Amino acid sequence: MFKIACIGLDTSHAVKFTELFQGSAKAVDGFRVIACQRFPSAFQSEADQDKRQKTLEDLGVKVTNSFSEAVRDADGILLEVNDPALHLDYFKQAAETGLPVFLDKPLADTVTNGKKIIEIAEAKKIKFWSSSSLRFTPEIRECCRSVAAPLVCDVYGPLGKAASGSSVVWYGVHAFEMLSVIMGRGAKCIFSRKDEKGVVSIVEYNDGRRGTVQVNECAWQYGGRAQNKDKSQSFLVNFTNAEELYAKLINALADFFLKGTVFVPAEETLEIQAMLNGVEASLSSGKTEKILL
Repeated sequence: MFKIACIGLDTSHAVKFTELFQGSAKAVDGFRVIACQRFPSAFQSEADQDKRQKTLEDLGVKVTNSFSEAVRDADGILLEVNDPALHLDYFKQAAETGLPVFLDKPLADTVTNGKKIIEIAEAKKIKFWSSSSLRFTPEIRECCRSVAAPLVCDVYGPLGKAASGSSVVWYGVHAFEMLSVIMGRGAKCIFSRKDEKGVVSIVEYNDGRRGTVQVNECAWQYGGRAQNKDKSQSFLVNFTNAEELYAKLINALADFFLKGTVFVPAEETLEIQAMLNGVEASLSSGKTEKILL
């Protein structure tokens, strides 16, 4: 049995992922979340964390305020910390254990802190990766298969309101991850504009390709379109059964923990972070900003 420590109870993923590891709807065999660390968070009230704690305890998880107690008997770590500004601090603690780490999106609050996380992982020889579950949606995968080497990509997703820090970094990461999956790396610069409906960004790539990302405050759909010189294909992510989508991520985590498979290179994750911070820089300056890695 592979034993997992979950760090953070201020995101619904702490409960959802645990259910998929060992609940009635479990997606994989041979894994168990054994402990979870909770702490006060602007992203979730203590009363709601109490409810989540009860759900985890019913699934056999010990909930504690101590990081060291949570990871004591673990073979791997899920960093389910909802506040991106805390990711660096908790990753530092996780890296000291030497255990493999999944860091739930986004990588960090800033590119600088994202780089520090990667540097710590390299120095400590820690296997880790970071992602959202959207990377594994069949609609996006089919779009990538159907439209090879896209020249243009347009994606859209919701812009949730962050309890602290940047809403673009906290929730815009979903849409920018879709862009990254479809277009790959090479983003050069970005221009962003905000209106009453959300934020629209235009991403230019080193080789002349273009991506457009809309994050909207009042629309909770994910979708987009990719186009090359011969073909165009649109997609809409089906969230009618979100559990199936999360299950694909859980299967990827099982491969990671057992086989060491890292599904997203750190360089790609860092570029996504750089685009998110580029949005904020462009909104502040009103100009096109370089993607600074």
